[in-house]
Amino acid sequence: METDVASEEDVKNMVREAVNAYGRVDILVNNAGIGSSGKPIFEQELEEWKRVIDVNLTGAWLCSKYAAKEMVKVGGGAIINISSTRAFQFEPNTEPYSASKGGLYALTHALAVSLAPYRIRVNCIAPGWIDTSEWKIPPRKPELTPLDNLQHPARRVGKPEDIASLVAFPASDEASWITGSVFTVDGGMTRRMIYLDEDIIGWAVATLLGDEKLGEKLAAILSEPEKMRKFRQLLSNL
Repeated sequence: METDVASEEDVKNMVREAVNAYGRVDILVNNAGIGSSGKPIFEQELEEWKRVIDVNLTGAWLCSKYAAKEMVKVGGGAIINISSTRAFQFEPNTEPYSASKGGLYALTHALAVSLAPYRIRVNCIAPGWIDTSEWKIPPRKPELTPLDNLQHPARRVGKPEDIASLVAFPASDEASWITGSVFTVDGGMTRRMIYLDEDIIGWAVATLLGDEKLGEKLAAILSEPEKMRKFRQLLSNL
């Protein structure tokens, strides 16, 4: 049912309707979330900050509060929070979104301890770059470059199904001994150490253009001051 998770009344009604329809609540997936504008902090409005925190963090707290009350009645359940790798790895100008996802990471740990006596397990999934183009309304074709995919150790950007597959596990009885855990699903990106140097720039050019030799030549030019001086001069004359 249509619900604003930042509204306590909406959340109450949603949980009530779920119980009316199915008789009980066993599993909650806190997946509702919005992004932020990407503006520099000097231009970010307080209203934007509040709205992102309200939806992404307060919404998960509210849904957990009311769903957990129903789980207690049936002897337990499972809550899965969808955080983000932005909880522990950051891009510029993402303060509202990053703070909300970092808060969700911490909320998972607190809920796992608080709800443990009621046999309610709480875990968290932190997705990396997930291309949701085909799930939008209307669906869109993915607009990904070769570099978007190949920079991931897994050699591709993630899909919503990659996350859904993992959600099913901590929600199941097979995960009865797992609580308070955070699963990072990002194609290996947060384990890859990237330094900006001649080699990485050359590799990026080779990947984008499909020309390995060109990438090698560019890396060589960037590493030698005299070649770089001539290259700058050539570019300025274009």
